[in-house]
Amino acid sequence: MGKTIATLNVIAWAWFWCFGYLALTDTQGNTALAAMLAAIGGAAGMAAWLWLVRREAENGGAAAPNAGRMELVRVKARGE
Repeated sequence: MGKTIATLNVIAWAWFWCFGYLALTDTQGNTALAAMLAAIGGAAGMAAWLWLVRREAENGGAAAPNAGRMELVRVKARGE
């Protein structure tokens, strides 16, 4: 499931950048449509990214590094 969401995340952000560029450079009057499609891609990309981050945090993969642990290992190795 994670790989599927990651693939959808990449596609959604590509959608966002593609239609965002078209919205910014449009000269034929389709700016509103391109901006709406870019917003949909951005929202989908952000939702997928947040899902992936939450899933990684729940699995323990995004835990903060324990900087103090290395010092404790050094102290134990010296016999202090």
